[in-house]
Amino acid sequence: MPKIEVEKIKTLAGHSDCVYTLEKGPKENMFFSSGGDGVVASWDLNDLESGKVIVKVPSSVYALCYYPERNVLIIGQNFDGIHLIDLEKMTEVGSIKLGTSAIFDIKVLKDRIFVALANGEVHILDITTLETIHVIQASEKSARSIAISEIHEHLVVGFSDNFIRIYSLVDFSLIEEIQAHKISVFTVRYSPDQRYLISGSRDAHIKVWDPQHGYQLRESIVAHMFAINHLDFSPDGKHFVTCSMDKSIKVWDARTFQLLKVIDKARHAGHGTSINKVLWTNYNNLLLSASDDRSISIWDIKI
Repeated sequence: MPKIEVEKIKTLAGHSDCVYTLEKGPKENMFFSSGGDGVVASWDLNDLESGKVIVKVPSSVYALCYYPERNVLIIGQNFDGIHLIDLEKMTEVGSIKLGTSAIFDIKVLKDRIFVALANGEVHILDITTLETIHVIQASEKSARSIAISEIHEHLVVGFSDNFIRIYSLVDFSLIEEIQAHKISVFTVRYSPDQRYLISGSRDAHIKVWDPQHGYQLRESIVAHMFAINHLDFSPDGKHFVTCSMDKSIKVWDARTFQLLKVIDKARHAGHGTSINKVLWTNYNNLLLSASDDRSISIWDIKI
């Protein structure tokens, strides 16, 4: 088993409420954050003292999505809808109200925005006009997380009714419906090579699914003590991390699915409350984590 060294580089404390989301920026050293205070902040890993407020919205933000093709940051403002910020001009270039539900996830592919809502709907919008292309309504429970595979031409959505549903990216028809977990599915993510899909749940399990064989279950692992909020892969695809309501981050081997490291408060001065989001950056392999404790931690992971 490879030895993993973890060093906490910095704690960023610019938010005044829980930090719910992290998102990559236009450059490898840049990232965005937002949360319960409605502040969307921009950070530079080269200069951690210079966090900047991009915009402040009236409601909490659970989801951000950076779309490099148009250099646009999409903000999911809970109970209001999405806002598009042109990062070159630093101006809002579009917004649309999507009912009064919380927005849990946003993805973009080929000028189509995919938005997962707390009312169980997934809205697909044209980024240029913000017109609705399609609305998926599969459950009355929340649509929590979205994963997209261009290779398989699949749109995967994790729901709070315990199901993962797989849709065609071509016509959005339902391909597969899996009762994946005992309770709410909080996160779904394809591996970088798209050979498998990982889901994480409020039941504290991670499950590994095989898209090439009808999403057969390959692994089921009791990964944490409490809900798994999010997961992310290392830049080289060889490892992934999970974060949990149990206040820990865990590092896993992406080939064997063995647990390699636990990052927590006792051993690494980690977070003292639920960890909501992780972002493993291309910048010096730094890992970022966001927590209910209102902070963002920056970790140097050496494998």
